[in-house]
Amino acid sequence: MPIRTSVRVVLAVLVLTVVLPPHLPTTAQPLPYKGMWISAEELACLPQTGPAWEQVKSVADAPADTPNLSDQDEDTDIRVLAKALVYAKTGQSRYLQDVLEALRTITYKNTENGGRTLALGRNLVGYVIAADLINLPAVDADLDADFRKKLRELLTKELDGSTLQLTHEERANNWGTNAGASRAAVAIYLGDQAELARTALVFQGWVGDRQAYAGFRYGDDLSWQADPDNPVPVNPKGATKEGHSIDGALPEEMRRGGAFQWPPKETNYPWAGLQGAYVQAHLLARAGYPEVWEWEDRALLRAIEFLYAIDWPAEGDDEWLIWMVNAVYATNFPAAVPARPGKNMGWTDWTLSRQCGPLSEVVYLPLITRP
Repeated sequence: MPIRTSVRVVLAVLVLTVVLPPHLPTTAQPLPYKGMWISAEELACLPQTGPAWEQVKSVADAPADTPNLSDQDEDTDIRVLAKALVYAKTGQSRYLQDVLEALRTITYKNTENGGRTLALGRNLVGYVIAADLINLPAVDADLDADFRKKLRELLTKELDGSTLQLTHEERANNWGTNAGASRAAVAIYLGDQAELARTALVFQGWVGDRQAYAGFRYGDDLSWQADPDNPVPVNPKGATKEGHSIDGALPEEMRRGGAFQWPPKETNYPWAGLQGAYVQAHLLARAGYPEVWEWEDRALLRAIEFLYAIDWPAEGDDEWLIWMVNAVYATNFPAAVPARPGKNMGWTDWTLSRQCGPLSEVVYLPLITRP
């Protein structure tokens, strides 16, 4: 079955007809939400047993640190996302209150100050998805209104000489992909059709379509590029150099290990770039761009295949990514259970465990109508 069908997921359009009481009960039916990352129907199919569930539940049960959008290495966003997922699954209000407190910090405390757009790109996306999972507009309309204003501000706020938008459009590496993931999440949450369309266009350029977009800046070392005169963030299908396949290589990440040599000098930067790219693609696919997985001869899959071909498998905080690759492309890369979460996402060993059946059997409606 074509991949654009296989990655579609059911999105129910529900009408909220209840008013929250002043004090939430200990357990309640979770409120309906958009489903920018996962829909209520998908979530209902997922088990509340097994190592993947036990991991996300354990993290949700533990206290989370105060959010800090300026710290690129903190994992509070991933922990808050776990709380939002468990709330959406169980309806237990203690998880909801933890998420709300985190969103208040993001909205009012300006924790992005003093940081770089890399930190903002890594951290913001999880909080936006968490707000969607708890259906923030219905739970706290006033906070939601202020949160939306904050999200709009964060798109163009200058941090260390750049903005989230500019980082996405200029950086061909993990800075750009992580910025793009957060940019896509913000666009979807705000219902901003133009912002989402621009995000998709830039991402189409990132996978290698220079006709769509070619505004990235590159470092001086272009030795990993298949065509240094026409550089791209992902090398095209069939690309070779000195008799070695560089099909799917990420030149701006590979050069962090040094100029072209064979075998390559190992660096984890390609995986860091792919973490942002896959989150960005998943959000775009669900919001009306399902063909993203097919762009440039399945560039996203070829990038993974290249890393496995040179024996750089996913390890550590890249483990969650393999569940997404396997779910989208029906591949069988070894997938850890439980899988360690990453720099901007996690819990895919639970959310993409195919408990609802193969993804090829379900269809979804786009969150935003494309122009």
